[in-house]
Amino acid sequence: MLLTIAADIPASELGYLLHKNPARFHSFDLSFGKAHVFYPKVGSIRSEAALLLDVDPVGLVRGRSHTAEAGLHQYVNDRPYIASSFLSVAMSQVFGTAMSGRSKERQELADQPIQFDALITALPCRGGSELLKRLFEPLGYESEAKGYHLDEHFPEWGTSPYYTVRLRNHVRLRDLLTHMYVLIPVLDAEKHYWVGEDEVEKLLRKGEGWLADHPERQTIVNRYLRYDRKLTRSALGRLVEGESNDPEAEDIDHTQEERSIEAPLKLWEQRIGSITSALRSREAQTVVDLGCGEGKLLSVLLHDRSFERIVGVDVSWRALEIASKRLHLDQLPIAQRSRIELLHGSLMYKDKRVSGFDAAVVAEVIEHLDRPRLAAFERVVFEHARPGMVLVTTPNAEYNPLFPFLPSGRFRHKDHRFEWTRSEFQRWAMENAERFGYKVRFLPIGTSDPIAGPPTQMGVFER
Repeated sequence: MLLTIAADIPASELGYLLHKNPARFHSFDLSFGKAHVFYPKVGSIRSEAALLLDVDPVGLVRGRSHTAEAGLHQYVNDRPYIASSFLSVAMSQVFGTAMSGRSKERQELADQPIQFDALITALPCRGGSELLKRLFEPLGYESEAKGYHLDEHFPEWGTSPYYTVRLRNHVRLRDLLTHMYVLIPVLDAEKHYWVGEDEVEKLLRKGEGWLADHPERQTIVNRYLRYDRKLTRSALGRLVEGESNDPEAEDIDHTQEERSIEAPLKLWEQRIGSITSALRSREAQTVVDLGCGEGKLLSVLLHDRSFERIVGVDVSWRALEIASKRLHLDQLPIAQRSRIELLHGSLMYKDKRVSGFDAAVVAEVIEHLDRPRLAAFERVVFEHARPGMVLVTTPNAEYNPLFPFLPSGRFRHKDHRFEWTRSEFQRWAMENAERFGYKVRFLPIGTSDPIAGPPTQMGVFER
């Protein structure tokens, strides 16, 4: 794996900052391989330093206890070739003094913001380029991510999770190194070592001065600590006083509460049945499930061969992991696996990956959006993605008093921003249909009460 750092300063000054002489080739022994530092560009105006990490795949498993599950995968994997927690460890050991911000000869230079240009090859970004922007751009970085097909000769196989990433920022070197040290494992969402209490201390130490105010701090903490709920609560509680919960875990818990309220009516099954019937009536062959959650609908669609391409999108990485396990993606036959894809993404931003589908499903999603985010969602789906059909389901607030275990005045889910009556939903749907060139009709989901109507309502938008 390779990291290069370029700056518009003489090589001698970059050498002082990194504590590595530009005239020499530096090698370091690590527990998992070797690290090499050299300078591909040595100039009086612009210079460039490189950190090359040579991971020993045999050394990675040497000394481990072998079990019945041990096999070829221990030796053949992507770890030696991609930017991961191995790179973060190498940076801390090779550039430790630079990361601390100390420079015996050039302290004033170490304290000075400089325009840096960092290039990381083969960076796994399990969440796509959109996640990369959400992590780095709030810190002032310009980012570029070049993606790749799994195989250029077979584009239908989909895109690779690996990117070549360029980061530019006018920043102190210690800040650049610290940001990459924390965020590279976050993008990878994997670590090569055990995550314990010491990782919380390390994260808080490296995140001092920027992590607490980062808009994606919850995502960063969750993924850095590998979704360990105890560690996550501890880190968030210390970052922001009083904020000690794991939001993604909490949302999943609240979803379970909502399902328990609706369980006697088997509403999820009825929603899925109504959605699949509408998709079949349209003869949709390509479907994107926006806000797919744990993948219940995806599982049904996958077993119907009439759906040739199925994509699930969700902002929660944990929900996608649950969906992946539910779908047994790692065990599917190649032909079936090629029909389905899970994407990490937000419905607040344009995303070309969700364009060009016959149909989009938005099941029990809009009620989680406040007014500004709902407005952004409307444009993302109806204007930019613009599928031939959009199916939107949402609770019918008029039916809520009929649920025996739902306290009066409370929403079905603690994260709901609103729950609309039938007239409110129809007014919203017709306004957006007229605005974006769709026709809309309305279907009930569940047994209708003569006065309250159905428990769930669905809008069918068609172009």
